[in-house]
Amino acid sequence: MHNEQMNPQQAQNQQPMMEQPPHVITTKDLAYINDMLAWNLLAMKKAHFFAQQCQDRDIKSELDQCGQMHQRHYELLMTHLQEKQQNNQFM
Repeated sequence: MHNEQMNPQQAQNQQPMMEQPPHVITTKDLAYINDMLAWNLLAMKKAHFFAQQCQDRDIKSELDQCGQMHQRHYELLMTHLQEKQQNNQFM
């Protein structure tokens, strides 16, 4: 593997990396967060449903773990949103 050098035009087009997230959530950001919440909630429900239908213990266990993972992701997103709202940074 070789290292590629950036030409000056490429270096100008690169945006600096943010040290912290912005204090404002845009409409587009909010729509994406809502989508992520919906995806995780749906995945959690589907995993739970299929785990209930499954008779193989190993597969049932994996589906339960998958559902729990999506539930944790959902709850983590909600926690971040609630913190933003409490800090009056949510717009």
